[in-house]
Amino acid sequence: MASQPTFYTTSLCILAAFNTAPSFATDDPDSNIEHIRIKGNSTTKSGEFVSASQGWVSGETLVERPMLRTGEMLEFIPGMMVTQHSGSGKANQYFLRGFNLDHGTDFTVSVDGMPINMRSHGHGQGYSDLNFVIPEAIDNLSYFKGTYYANIGDFSSAGGAFFELKNSLSHNSASFSLGENGYQRIVSLNQADIAGGKAIAAIEYQTFDGPWTDINEDIRKKNANLRYINEILDGELSINVMLYDNKWNSADQIPQRAVESGIIDSLGSIDTDVGGESSRYSVSGKYTSDSVNASFYAIDTDLTLFSNFTYFLDNPDVSDQFEQADNRQIYGGEVYTSVPLSISAGSSLTFGGQWRFDDINNVGLYRTQNLQRTSTIREDAIKSNSYALFAQSNIVLTDDLSLTLGGRYDYLDVEVESDLDANSGSENDGIFTLKAALKYMLSDELTAFANIGQGFHSNDARGATISIDPVSLDATAPAPLLVKSLGYETGLNFTNNKSFNVSAALWYLELDSELVYVGDAGFTEASRPSERYGAELSAYYWFGHHLTADFEAAYTKARFSDAVNGEGDYIDGTVPGVVSAGATYYQQSNQQGFSYTLRARYLSSRTVDSFDSITPPSTFIVNTQIAYKQADWDLSLEILNTLNSDDHDIDYFYASRLPGEPEEGIEDLHYHPVEPRSLRLTYRLHY
Repeated sequence: MASQPTFYTTSLCILAAFNTAPSFATDDPDSNIEHIRIKGNSTTKSGEFVSASQGWVSGETLVERPMLRTGEMLEFIPGMMVTQHSGSGKANQYFLRGFNLDHGTDFTVSVDGMPINMRSHGHGQGYSDLNFVIPEAIDNLSYFKGTYYANIGDFSSAGGAFFELKNSLSHNSASFSLGENGYQRIVSLNQADIAGGKAIAAIEYQTFDGPWTDINEDIRKKNANLRYINEILDGELSINVMLYDNKWNSADQIPQRAVESGIIDSLGSIDTDVGGESSRYSVSGKYTSDSVNASFYAIDTDLTLFSNFTYFLDNPDVSDQFEQADNRQIYGGEVYTSVPLSISAGSSLTFGGQWRFDDINNVGLYRTQNLQRTSTIREDAIKSNSYALFAQSNIVLTDDLSLTLGGRYDYLDVEVESDLDANSGSENDGIFTLKAALKYMLSDELTAFANIGQGFHSNDARGATISIDPVSLDATAPAPLLVKSLGYETGLNFTNNKSFNVSAALWYLELDSELVYVGDAGFTEASRPSERYGAELSAYYWFGHHLTADFEAAYTKARFSDAVNGEGDYIDGTVPGVVSAGATYYQQSNQQGFSYTLRARYLSSRTVDSFDSITPPSTFIVNTQIAYKQADWDLSLEILNTLNSDDHDIDYFYASRLPGEPEEGIEDLHYHPVEPRSLRLTYRLHY
């Protein structure tokens, strides 16, 4: 039987034991409930999913799809869209379940057990940058949506994604890519046996100038991942070292009126002197055995980012250019274990603890001119300590019915040392959250789910201790440190585990307050309470040995749940509807020879003001790929934005000022265009 692409939602459980997301969140106790045959490697794995909104994607599948950016790996999550509003070196914008997740906020991400979301970050709470990930080094991606998993805490009300790195290679490889606009990329993966274990080295180097008419992005991205795996004490220990460094120039969002009046073209910029540099160095380890799972990590990360979104609104003489800076070290770890429950055969209890400490040496916001600081808006040092205990039981009630009950307690303690003494201080808070799920197998092919769960997100520590606005010097009320959410979901999964897999879900989420980044003051503050509800559908088909197809659609209604005079109830930055679809045709049933891939994605018009009075255009993008594969080499041609769409990657509506315009500026649509059609050719050698 010919292999087929490994890609599932729901019916394929999250099987990897992630140390920030241990396997108990999705694995069933041993039973006869689920036995899923994984397409592509002819192995059978058992496990459980506790909601209709979970899934698993193999690393091989992640790199087969044409992608413009590394962060687009997250678009394998049904309903997730990834865009960019600035330079290629910074974190992407993520859209899911009515959230403009900015760079994280309510969507948690980890890589090999290390958290990616940054608390109290200089560019915004939850900042989540995936540019340090080498896609070819990923073994699998598991994902979840909702608040129903006891081992998941901060930043997870909308969902989360967990990447696991490879512990072995089927072969060594080297790939070379060339593309338009100065695109070059070299990747190598090599494995060697050392001291009774396996050592894996993954190296990436990328350059890119970009398609912009007045900015050379001048990307110079360097990545290295060094990994060692060995058996020890009846378990497996992996040690991982990751090194990342990047520097770039930015093509930021542009005002629509500047393009319409001919001041710039659609690929131009108002401020051509912005950009940034970022680095991330980490050491992490994981130990896995039958009795205990443990992990640790130490991360050093640094970001310097120059931007200018309002041009000459606040500082007509020297422009509104500003710098955001963040330098920190992060330490943490987790330990958990599972024990059987005597309630019924196959039932179990998993419990453990987590710890994380962010030592933020400097998080600052500065006014700049020509990339040089002219004054300080705010500068802080922060110590953020969090602890968590969690437990989750999987109870087999009958052969067809299972119950999951879980809970966790999180405690966050922060200390802020600000350049304005009145804004210094300490704050702490704790929160209990409970989760429950029912799963019922209506037949061998049809499974029903019902879920309820509490979640939360943390707020910026600076917002929790603030008393004076650093710009106006007016008195300002602090924000709560932890904000609770409550989610409900019901769903169905229909699959024969051979040729089709269809999932559908209806969900509802309440949030005690939205997060709003206050750019002038350099922190994130709590906004109004909100509610969201929506529907999601995903379908995957394997038509024999030659053709695969998938379709995903999501609709969300997101509104503030209170009434405020002079403000509407629409939540800025949300995308009500997203659709993606694709198909791949293989000329040969063994998937060697030629293959042809066509993919399309659609984002509806965004909500950019609280009254929904402005209607930005929707976005429709098509990507294609032609590949030729042999046993020891392959060649692929990606045609990104095949139809050469001039749609928008992202839209905002706010006031800005160009030279000669009124002092109060002009409210206008600001957008970042999608990149024009581009070709990329990749040759990969296996040895």
